[in-house]
Amino acid sequence: MIRILANDGIHATGLNMLKDAGFQVDTDKVAQEDLAAVLPIYDALIVRSATKVRQDLIDGCPDLKAIARGGVGMDNIDVVYAREKGVHVFNTPAASSRAVAELTMGHMLALSRFLHVANRDMPASGVTSFNDMKKSYSKGREIEGRTLGIVGFGRIGQSLAQLALGAGMQVIASDPFVETADLSWTVSGFGEINVTIQTISLERVLAESDFLSVHVPSLGGKPLLGKEELATMKSGAILVNSARGGIIDEDALLEALDSGEIGGAGLDVFVGEPTPRPELLCHPLISVSPHIGASTNEAQSRIGAELANGMIDFFRK
Repeated sequence: MIRILANDGIHATGLNMLKDAGFQVDTDKVAQEDLAAVLPIYDALIVRSATKVRQDLIDGCPDLKAIARGGVGMDNIDVVYAREKGVHVFNTPAASSRAVAELTMGHMLALSRFLHVANRDMPASGVTSFNDMKKSYSKGREIEGRTLGIVGFGRIGQSLAQLALGAGMQVIASDPFVETADLSWTVSGFGEINVTIQTISLERVLAESDFLSVHVPSLGGKPLLGKEELATMKSGAILVNSARGGIIDEDALLEALDSGEIGGAGLDVFVGEPTPRPELLCHPLISVSPHIGASTNEAQSRIGAELANGMIDFFRK
């Protein structure tokens, strides 16, 4: 019997598919420091972003045949090394695109209408400050007609573009690996919509965007957007990071927010998770969420099914 450790969990959809296929699946979380002792008895490992699968762990598990990452990026896995050792490595790049895109839109809308601070202040202040808050939060902006810049125009970036275009936004994008993207989706009651977007330089996207969203993999700890890059953005622009912590230099971001160069930021990911810096969590111009971009019921079900199908197909072959 094939034994699989789903160390960061797996949705019931995928779990039941694997069990029905005759696999043994264990979902009890094993601490990172204990994995080296526990993992050698398993044929396959399923992780999300929490569990790290580095060379030493791979070397200690010579019978490990497959590693699956539920989600998009695989920077928590030494993919090249694992494949050199004959381990099959795969992820689920399409399953969570819509979920991440919708969360990104949520942060953009929250920042545009001060929902992130209103939801903090109103319960704390009660009715005594209602009129003062109404005055303070009545200077929001509408997103229709604004320019959304998307850095990283893969599946998530393109899904975000669909939502933004539907909301009446202008969309520009930058991606060194994508020159042209043909977007096609169906709107109930209206039929199919087809849009072609040609990517432009990162410099132009930064300079021309009212809103900016990044969807790129980890760069090994090096920020893509640091002090110099943020200084080239439109004054008062809003940016969102639902990709990886560290893509935006957090010190530079705080400085730009405090100076007024940047109008607001939506952060779903942070350096040093699960303990983000308090000054980010409490900043009045930052909308925060606890790394939940892919965490919808629908996305988790799709991820579970894709993980299960990948494992079943691999071991049957």
